[in-house]
Amino acid sequence: MIAYLEGRLTEIWDNSCLLVTAGGVGYAVALPAHTLAALPAKGEPVSLFTSLAVREDALELYGFSSFEERQTFDVLVSISKVGARTALGILSVFRPDDLRRIVLEEDVLALTRVSGIGKKTAQHVFLELKYKLNLNREQQAAAFAASGGAGTVFRDVLGGLINLGYTEEECAPLVRKVLSAEPDLDVTGGLRAVLKALVREK
Repeated sequence: MIAYLEGRLTEIWDNSCLLVTAGGVGYAVALPAHTLAALPAKGEPVSLFTSLAVREDALELYGFSSFEERQTFDVLVSISKVGARTALGILSVFRPDDLRRIVLEEDVLALTRVSGIGKKTAQHVFLELKYKLNLNREQQAAAFAASGGAGTVFRDVLGGLINLGYTEEECAPLVRKVLSAEPDLDVTGGLRAVLKALVREK
């Protein structure tokens, strides 16, 4: 397994680059769009975390700017019907934090932004990610904070409070605070926790 490469950037084409190591060996590496866009000028040093995809007719090397992104790629290719090229497409649109946010917010349709992924495939990928990412509480809190509190639970809790006569201005910061502290709350639990907090503040 080729897991990491350091070398000199020699060529760039399509979604790939040619990396030549100090020993004179050149590797063609496919990259996510944001990594490709951040490459330095030709001749400059580049380091990449890599994952080798084995196909019947080829060996394909995929490169990433962080180990976390490489690990997320491996999670994606472990999902049935998601090949290495589709996984690369997903990571060209979404960073690992974005995928955690999608799982946290249950934003299935966000995945349809990836070329070649329709609603049915998005649902399949989402369900697999929900199981395979297995977010711990710290990751859930970080994803919630990164989303600015715009998740489905946040919106539903806030909507419920507005229906009870509260204003968005007085409740939104409290809802965000409660869900950041307890990101695994559902809508009912979130409403109950926020209402208790509102009573304590009076």
